[in-house]
Amino acid sequence: MQSLPDVIRPGLRVLFCGINPGLMSAQTGHHFARPGNRFWPALHLSGFTPRQLKPAEQEELLSYRLGITNVVSRPSAQAAELTKAELVSGGEQLVAKVLTAQPEWLAVLGVTAYRDAFGERKAAIGKQDRTIGATRVWVLPNPSGLNAHYTLPKLADAFGELERVS
Repeated sequence: MQSLPDVIRPGLRVLFCGINPGLMSAQTGHHFARPGNRFWPALHLSGFTPRQLKPAEQEELLSYRLGITNVVSRPSAQAAELTKAELVSGGEQLVAKVLTAQPEWLAVLGVTAYRDAFGERKAAIGKQDRTIGATRVWVLPNPSGLNAHYTLPKLADAFGELERVS
């Protein structure tokens, strides 16, 4: 399996942050590569991109001032396989990436992972009080097909809230 490259550079409007790569993403080298993942459709339906990008087109995000990284770099079949220590360490590494790239917004995809990585026990979906340098933080629902609480239209609405303020 190859490592999953960050799609990041200074000047981003939003840096999206997944929990960790799935096995298919690690195998292909593309973020959110599993066909059932709703990240790419939600990104388009919310207005962030003019068309639905394919995972192999992830570098095109930069032209929209968007990027992608992960809290934890270790691939797994499910995020539940990660340890709390991995999430805390990943949160520290994420802070360093954000301080370097200085996006306007960091959007963490998964409230439970955000709570564990940043010790924010009461965090909820939406805008957070925390900032990282000048970067504001927003928590979005996990777009994995395993997150049955959020249908694609509900995910697109949640993404759309961030799109309208960013």
